[in-house]
Amino acid sequence: MSAANEIEARSLIELGYSVKKRFLAMYKSANAGHVGSSLSCADILVFLRFAWMKTGDNFLLSKGHAAAALYSVLAEDGTLSETDIGSFYQDGTLLSAHPPPNKIKAIPFATGSLGHGLSLSAGMAVAARLRDQPRQFFCLTSDGELDEGSVWEAALFIAHRKLNNVIWLVDRNGLQGIGRTEDVLTLEPLDAKLRAFGFYVANADGHDFDSLHAAKHECEQNAAARQLPKAIICNTVKGRGLGNMQNTVACHYLPMKDEEYEDALAMLETEYLQAMERSKT
Repeated sequence: MSAANEIEARSLIELGYSVKKRFLAMYKSANAGHVGSSLSCADILVFLRFAWMKTGDNFLLSKGHAAAALYSVLAEDGTLSETDIGSFYQDGTLLSAHPPPNKIKAIPFATGSLGHGLSLSAGMAVAARLRDQPRQFFCLTSDGELDEGSVWEAALFIAHRKLNNVIWLVDRNGLQGIGRTEDVLTLEPLDAKLRAFGFYVANADGHDFDSLHAAKHECEQNAAARQLPKAIICNTVKGRGLGNMQNTVACHYLPMKDEEYEDALAMLETEYLQAMERSKT
């Protein structure tokens, strides 16, 4: 790894560690929250904000139940203050359990009623094209959210209009609120389905910044990808770092006990130190 790449990798690892520690504290203080869903997508959010998106680009968190992870990223870049973060889940807060409408400039729409984010991103992408604005629109959906027909309607529209300024990321952790995705409603072969709908499809390990970089490079350098809307299937683990509770339905919504919180922090620190060490090789 070159010196420049090592600095960037270490920076992303450090940012990810800080973001996760913050939202775990937010959830613990609130005695509520979608801990598992936030841990599955945190690295994706960090990568988008600090390694891919440019000024003018737009991000929409369609899986709005992971709002604390988004708030924590926005605190990391200075958009939100630690005072704001301290009000999470409290009466009168701007930082509700799901992203609020028209309250925070970086959050263009309220989300959380699943299945709307990709449609909203499509509308913004069309508007930007009509205005000749060279902007990109990133949308992160859950995989359970793909049970909603509105997602596929949006996908048809995006492909029909050849909205190559749309990058759709799927948090593919294989779980949803009531069970495993393949037991609730089969999605596989997901990559083939997305290609059939007219998307250029890349795959990534959603917890590995090198893998996410490779997917970004593929989408930017591949000639076919440059002409088509992009979908990146980010393979993740729900509740990553929660010990025996990771990759279980139980971590979907998890008010953490003191012991669970301390264990999560310890595992998070161990993972962070190991990642930092790997980044040196």
